[in-house]
Amino acid sequence: MLITHDTECALSILVELLNTAPDVCGAERLPDVAALDAFVVRQEISEIDSLTEDDLRRVHDLRTRLREVFGTESTAEAAELVNSIVAAAGTTPRLTDHDGHDWHIHYFAPHAALDDHLAAELGMALALILMAGERERLRRCEAPDCARVFVDLSRNRSRRYCDSRTCGNRLHVAAYRARQRSAEAVPSA
Repeated sequence: MLITHDTECALSILVELLNTAPDVCGAERLPDVAALDAFVVRQEISEIDSLTEDDLRRVHDLRTRLREVFGTESTAEAAELVNSIVAAAGTTPRLTDHDGHDWHIHYFAPHAALDDHLAAELGMALALILMAGERERLRRCEAPDCARVFVDLSRNRSRRYCDSRTCGNRLHVAAYRARQRSAEAVPSA
C-alpha cells in the first residue's frame, strides 16, 4: 500500500489527537486553549487562526467521533462514520506548495476552523486507508492496561502495541519473568 507523506503526517496527527483523551491517558491532555495551541504548533498544522474555547470544545467532539472509527466492526460502518465527519467539514480540496513542501492536496479551506481543518484532513487520511482495503491497520494497543490507538504502517501488519518501548517491552519482560518463575518452580529430577 502506497501512503503519501501527507497521508502519513495526517495519520500521525490523528493518532496523537486520539491519544490525548482522558479515557486513554487518565487525564485530559488538551485541557485548555493553550494546550490545544501547543498541539497545533507541535503537529505543524498550517493555516490556523487564533484558537478559542469553542475551538477546544469542537476538537474534543471531533476527537470522540474520530475514535469511533477505530472501534467499528466493518469497513462499511467505518466508511459511514468517515463520510459523515468529512461531509460536516465542508471539504475544499486544493493543490498547494507551502513551507518548502512539494505540491500536495489540502482538503480544508484556507483558515478553516481547527475542527473543520482536522475533520477534512484526518478524515481523508482515514478514507484513503479504507479505500485501500486496509481498515485492519487501524488498531488499539493490545496491552491489557492501555487504551491508546495507532495506525500499523508496518509492511506485514504485525504491530501489536502502541509503542514497542513501553507497552510491548513491558509485556515481553513480564512474560519472560513469568517463564523464569515457572522454570524455577519446577523441581529438578
